[in-house]
Amino acid sequence: MSRDPAVAVVGLGAMGSATLWQLAARGVPAIGFEQFEPGHDRGSSHGESRIIRTAYFEGEQYVPLARRAFELWERLQRESGAGVLIRTGGLMIGAPGSEVVTGTRHSVETHGLAHEMLDAEEMVRRYPAHRLDGDEVAILEEPAGVLRPERAIRAMAARAAELGALVRTGVTVEQVEETDAGVSVVAGGERYQVDQAVISVGPWLPAFLPGLGRNLTVTRQVMAWLPIADPAAFAPDRFPIFIHEADSHQAYGFPTLDGETIKIAIHREGEATDVRTVDRSVHPADLAPIREFVERYLDGVIPTVVRSQVCLYTNTPDGHFMIGPVSDRGRMMVLGGFSGHGFKFAPVIGEIAADLATVGRTLRLVAQFDPQRFAAP
Repeated sequence: MSRDPAVAVVGLGAMGSATLWQLAARGVPAIGFEQFEPGHDRGSSHGESRIIRTAYFEGEQYVPLARRAFELWERLQRESGAGVLIRTGGLMIGAPGSEVVTGTRHSVETHGLAHEMLDAEEMVRRYPAHRLDGDEVAILEEPAGVLRPERAIRAMAARAAELGALVRTGVTVEQVEETDAGVSVVAGGERYQVDQAVISVGPWLPAFLPGLGRNLTVTRQVMAWLPIADPAAFAPDRFPIFIHEADSHQAYGFPTLDGETIKIAIHREGEATDVRTVDRSVHPADLAPIREFVERYLDGVIPTVVRSQVCLYTNTPDGHFMIGPVSDRGRMMVLGGFSGHGFKFAPVIGEIAADLATVGRTLRLVAQFDPQRFAAP
């Protein structure tokens, strides 16, 4: 780099590596710090697969961000040569009045998204692996698909380095202090003076920024891989990603990526934990809801877990993100609280963070994600 870093990015998980990539792509001198290695399995962005979709039941305000994220993921593939996105289509399944179905319908109708409504009979004909209760329906979105998280994070961090960013791994950030002159960062025993800092530390955020962190709850989530009887029936071109709301659970799953298993998990039902002391072992009680879902709602999947893994959600009270300045000085920003549905947006959130760090504003609608919305009156 030709001069001292202008921006420091603390944490190179999904959002941090995306931010560093976007800053470097603009020619902004930037440095990123990661306590492990990009693509590690200690936080929230591992487990081989994540869903990407635009038919968004969590809120129609996410649809423009998802569209832009698709564009940027495709750009990353072109620039890096890494295969990070697999188009499979997506099925949102549930009773007509379920959150998944009503929220998805609102998003597709508000934004005019191409989609198909499928009843239980049509689902049996087109996607026979799924079993639906009599009144359940599905909404099919063709562009949806699978992201490869570890591969994507490594590609973004590597691309940032190729474009001139400094990447420091195996380094713990001990202190970040906002001052009138900028931001002081102490990492690995060295002090850096930068103009702006972006804090993106995932489940470490409650301890790293306690003022904001008191509004967050970190939960322990379990992912499981189960064998399939006919791998061809669960191939990416025949078995779309899905979210199925049933029996008070929201289960989600993927096509086979290894030709032997599919991954299934239950959304937002993990117990509260602390990233520093979390139990990373998987117990029979963790797997029971997954096996029960498979036994009732999927054909051709053997309800015996052959592999499992723990990941972490960092949840806000309203389930929406934290993106924006930590204080009125505006020199330090936080990206966090992604509540189990943020990974797909990583490159556009990186773009937003780069906007805010360089020009102090963004054209994206992010006021709803203001970290200060939880401040006591």
